[in-house]
Amino acid sequence: MPATLLDKLWSLHEIADLGGRDSLIHIDRVFLHERTGSIALRGLEQEGRSVRAPRRVFCTMDHIVDTRPGRGDISLVPHGREFIEATRHSAKNAGIHLFDIDDSRQGIVHVVAAENGIVLPGTSAVCPDSHTCTLGALGALAWGIGSTEAEHALATSTLRVSRPRSMRVNFLGETAPNVSAKDMILHLIASFGSRAGRGYAVEFAGSAIRALGMGGRFTLCNMAVEMGAFTGMIAPDERTIAYVRDTPFAPRGPLAQQAQTHWRELRSDEGAEFDLELEIDCAQIAPLVTWGTNPEQLADINGVVPEPEALEDRQKTLAARQALAYMDLRPGTPLRSIRIDAAFIGSCTNNRIDDLRDAANYLRGKKIVPWVQALCVPGSSATRRQAEAEGLDEIFLAAGFEWREAGCSLCFHAGGESFGGRRVISSTNRNFQGRQGPGARTHLGSPLTVAASACRGYISTAEES
Repeated sequence: MPATLLDKLWSLHEIADLGGRDSLIHIDRVFLHERTGSIALRGLEQEGRSVRAPRRVFCTMDHIVDTRPGRGDISLVPHGREFIEATRHSAKNAGIHLFDIDDSRQGIVHVVAAENGIVLPGTSAVCPDSHTCTLGALGALAWGIGSTEAEHALATSTLRVSRPRSMRVNFLGETAPNVSAKDMILHLIASFGSRAGRGYAVEFAGSAIRALGMGGRFTLCNMAVEMGAFTGMIAPDERTIAYVRDTPFAPRGPLAQQAQTHWRELRSDEGAEFDLELEIDCAQIAPLVTWGTNPEQLADINGVVPEPEALEDRQKTLAARQALAYMDLRPGTPLRSIRIDAAFIGSCTNNRIDDLRDAANYLRGKKIVPWVQALCVPGSSATRRQAEAEGLDEIFLAAGFEWREAGCSLCFHAGGESFGGRRVISSTNRNFQGRQGPGARTHLGSPLTVAASACRGYISTAEES
């Protein structure tokens, strides 16, 4: 029978059918970071257990490391240095791969897992981080787990998983200039809601997906979890193969040819049936920005803050009222009239080389306004080096941005650096209350929107330059 991409990936990794929708799934790669990885590794140590397959386990320093230039083991997060040292100690004892602060491969887990070929098309991968679904852009079965599940995966290379239903979202047609993958996924969430993907593995397909570079594909899959999905995925194609072919952990020689033949088969067959199919006309997508406190609460950047009473159900009306109170906004306010205090380009959603090029191309010859603090934080040390080789860092610095070391940085607040009390335009994936610091009011947008807004001092589009 015709099979979906999810069917094929599940079949490759199912060890046993446990009844109902549950299966025992083989885990090919476990990735950890210093915020939760040390907890999982220490849990195993305390139980007297060892990591079953150390060569398939990787750890990076990303969540609570300092990203200011010249950093060391310093962390501004309370007890952050203890987490770093504990992770370093436990990783060495377990014999797993560690990308330490001074390692050339260091960076955000979902970025370095892809650019090093640690996660490849057809693999299964887990990490105690909800945005592990980013790696589905490679045609992998990747999802976020908790620390307890991480212990189980480390000890057994397996997990008991409830099989999600299948959804395909077809992005058809072409996007307008200055409409990015971030706008595409925000449009999807706005159209169908932040719970539309609950219980589903979402496959992104269609002509607009095939036209996207890998950076855009990672952005789409990254935010699948923001619509409640188990994971997001995109079938591998020649663009995917070109991306992973020469990565450090990719297969070499005859194995490479065998792998590429296999990867080309990882696609939904003609006639495969999905539990749900959605369609998006890309001509209808405009640059978007959030006005509320979840990614569903957004509007066309040329629009206005909506009236809560006009929303379709009472629950959304109540949520909108609460969001507007926190965001200190009134219905009818034009989004382009909202003054910002800070701008952030970074996170596992939008800090790859394509994102940095887009923002730098806009910023060339421009300056940010004096009252805005602007940061650019590359997703990995490798991305940072590549950007510097291309002179992108000089463009950001000349425009008035801070140029940082790689890491999660101000994507979220863990007690360290903070945008507390300020209004921020951000390329991140979440705009929850306090996400970027106590009282911080976050508006999500694309890197291009962030750059344009920093230069004007108000939420803006590139067309306004």
